[in-house]
Order: sequence, then structure tokens, then C-alpha cells
Amino acid sequence: MIADQFEPLTPEQAEFWARFPKWDQDVNYAVYLGFIVEEVKRDYARMRLPARLEMNQPAGIMHGGAIASLIDTTVVPAVGGPYETGSFLTISMNVEYLSAVADEDAVCEGWITKRGRSIAFCRAEVRGATSGKLCATASLVYKV
Repeated sequence: MIADQFEPLTPEQAEFWARFPKWDQDVNYAVYLGFIVEEVKRDYARMRLPARLEMNQPAGIMHGGAIASLIDTTVVPAVGGPYETGSFLTISMNVEYLSAVADEDAVCEGWITKRGRSIAFCRAEVRGATSGKLCATASLVYKV
């Protein structure tokens, strides 16, 4: 499992990121979409997008934009895990859709492949929560 390769956060960092993506806000884009943090470690995060009709495109499968948003949001705690403040901005994101997500939650794992002083290179994978089917992969670059 990918998560096993990464070290746990300190208790303070874990508490800070456990409140993500809500933090002190009642509403924001990630909260509106319903993202749920499942695990955050140093340089790694896993989040879930529950299946809802509002996330589907007209053909009845999860919209690619919802999947891309899940990917982009999942890497934020991976990038920001070691910090308790700061801003983390997407520089680039390339998504490859491999298969559809239909009638199941989407689960994304995101991790850092290389971290510099102000840039982090990330990878992500999205799978169907029930089927385990690999649905999308992505590479991202973030500004810290």
C-alpha cells in the first residue's frame, strides 16, 4: 500500500490537517463537493469523494471535473503536512482518465515525489472505493 511508505505526522500536524478542508469555514469548494480526509501522513494524503448524483455527468458516471478537483485537493495536505500555516498553490496538473467511476465513491491517494524549498512535485491515483479499479492518475506541481 502506498501509505505504508510514509511517516506519520506529529500529533499537532495531524490535528491541524484533520480539520481539512473545512478548517474554520462552513462553506468552501471542497466542503461543497463533500470531500472527506481519510488519512494524512508526511508527504501523503488520502481523500474520498462520496458518490452523489450531483457529481455525475449526463451519462451517469462521475464527472471528470469532480475527479480532477478531488486530485487537486488531495495533494494539499500531502504538500502542507509538515506545516501548520502557509499557502499551497497549484502550478500545473496533468490528469489521465483511465476508466469511469460509476455508482461508487472515488478515493484519491496523493503523494510527494520530490520536495524543494518552494516547489513540490506530486503524483496521485484515483480508484473506485468498492471496485478498487484505477480510474485516473495525475502529476502535479505545487508552489509552497
